[in-house]
Amino acid sequence: MKIAVLLSGGVDSSVALALLARSRQHEITAFYLKIWLEDELSFLGSCPWQEDIDFAQKICRQWDIPLEVIPFQGEYRERIISYTLDELKKGRTPSPDVYCNERIKFGSFCDKTAHYGFDAIASGHYAQKSISPSGSLLRRAVDPHKDQTYFLAHLKRSQLEKIIFPIGHLQKKDVRAIAAQYDLANKERKDSQGLCFLGKIPFDEFIRFHLGSQPGLIIDSDTGKTLGEHQGYWFYTIGQRKGLGLGGGPWKVLKKDVAQNIVYVCNQNAPQKPPAQSFVLSEVNFPDPLDYSKPMTCKVRHGINEIPVKEFKPLQGEKYYITLSQGDPGLASGQFAVFYQGDICIGSGVMELN
Repeated sequence: MKIAVLLSGGVDSSVALALLARSRQHEITAFYLKIWLEDELSFLGSCPWQEDIDFAQKICRQWDIPLEVIPFQGEYRERIISYTLDELKKGRTPSPDVYCNERIKFGSFCDKTAHYGFDAIASGHYAQKSISPSGSLLRRAVDPHKDQTYFLAHLKRSQLEKIIFPIGHLQKKDVRAIAAQYDLANKERKDSQGLCFLGKIPFDEFIRFHLGSQPGLIIDSDTGKTLGEHQGYWFYTIGQRKGLGLGGGPWKVLKKDVAQNIVYVCNQNAPQKPPAQSFVLSEVNFPDPLDYSKPMTCKVRHGINEIPVKEFKPLQGEKYYITLSQGDPGLASGQFAVFYQGDICIGSGVMELN
């Protein structure tokens, strides 16, 4: 096969490349997607991604694999960053990592490299695939703590067909062991954290750079008492508990008033209303017709926690009304809800709450 490997400089994608390269049966080209943003780098002072490229080059030299660096700054700014900032200004909770996979890694990248004629695109994501009569199905990774199907659930069937996940059948400890076995240059490198397009840039710094500050009030939703001041509602997410800087807590963010620039919080020790457990699902992606006879679970964020679905009702305009079996205090408009039947990830959509 002629395979493109998305190489980030991290250990996961490097092991994915090594597993493919060791067979000597494939024609492989590695690609590093150059997405750093000149505006942000101007205030950071240096390129925090150079270390990623250095590791990617070392891995490719070890396996005698060509590495190409492809610029994607324009596509990221247009398709990911603009979306993220727009959602924040609306008081919603964006999900840039989900769109990063759909629109860039397996979207714009495929368009830009179509002339290569690759049979498959490999990545270091923790996920698996299986084949059904209707086509490829997205399946959970073996390691539940590393499973990344939440971030891949908005991929179209046509995108999923060309993707391979060389490490999806492995536990994270096994990936580390393989990296040590092959003496990869990044075998002891820590896993990267943060959003797809930010790398080492703190998210608050990114928001402040683009949206600035706008002082407003933090108000106790139960008493109406002003508890403090914030620097902009866009720095806060529903359910947030840390970084509020308030005494007499513990506090969490309950809601935001965008028009008045007010952040409402509630005391976690006070009697509270049941958390939201229903929402409308929009921007849906369900590659196959839904089988309502099978039990369904839902993830409202990346992680191992999922909630059984109590009601899944079609609405007009390709929307659905969803009721979970229990509430979640962190539900917020803009977040993705991802659905499973067994180990199959059947699709996803964006949550819209009142």
